[in-house]
Amino acid sequence: MAEEIRAEMVANVMTVSVAEGDPVADGDSVVMLESMKMEIPVLTERSGTVRTMAVRPGDVVQEGDLIAIVE
Repeated sequence: MAEEIRAEMVANVMTVSVAEGDPVADGDSVVMLESMKMEIPVLTERSGTVRTMAVRPGDVVQEGDLIAIVE
């Protein structure tokens, strides 16, 4: 079953740590967001392979926007 990783708040995408096809483990950071001068890592909740990366550095995400899909 795929895990959809979604933004929990409005933020700027600072860095993207993984690419499509990369393996990830539970708790790995996929992106670093910035909101109100705070850096917020976005972590996976399961191990798998990144199938979709929906953001790039410099993008602005809204609450609920898709960041990545891990299968």
